[in-house]
Amino acid sequence: MPARTQRQANGNHELAETPSHLMRRCEQFYADLYAREADGCDLTRSQLTVLLALDNNDGVSQTALVEMTGIDRSTLAEMVRRMLERNLITRKRTETDLRANAVAITQVGRKALRSARSASERAERALLEALPPAERPRFLKCLSAIASAGASVESSAPAFRRKMRRLAERNR
Repeated sequence: MPARTQRQANGNHELAETPSHLMRRCEQFYADLYAREADGCDLTRSQLTVLLALDNNDGVSQTALVEMTGIDRSTLAEMVRRMLERNLITRKRTETDLRANAVAITQVGRKALRSARSASERAERALLEALPPAERPRFLKCLSAIASAGASVESSAPAFRRKMRRLAERNR
């Protein structure tokens, strides 16, 4: 019997065979694992991502945080606002560019990060337990390749949007 394809003879997708669906299910599985492991931690996975980025890059701009984390600008701005209220981070105008904000992690943020990082590491180990130990490095390498491809597409997205706006304006 031939291998199933992504599109069956009747034209329907077999969800269990589509990369996008499988990645979503894996993300949901990790979210459940993190929630279980982080019980008692006050950081969401996105907040953890921001604090991890700041841990080695204290004082970076919000724009740099967008680039480092992949969190869109408006979502990150709202997250920063909430994290400021909780004293997890500080924000101040940079001296070189008064339009830019430098964001830094506070001691409260570092304490929350230690706890959440430990929970995240346990959740990631549990996630990878679904794979044979010998396959785990290859799996991570494949994920990294996909993420890198996405980053290169994201970096060209602003230019693409500008080009599309110019075309739309010409066609009016």
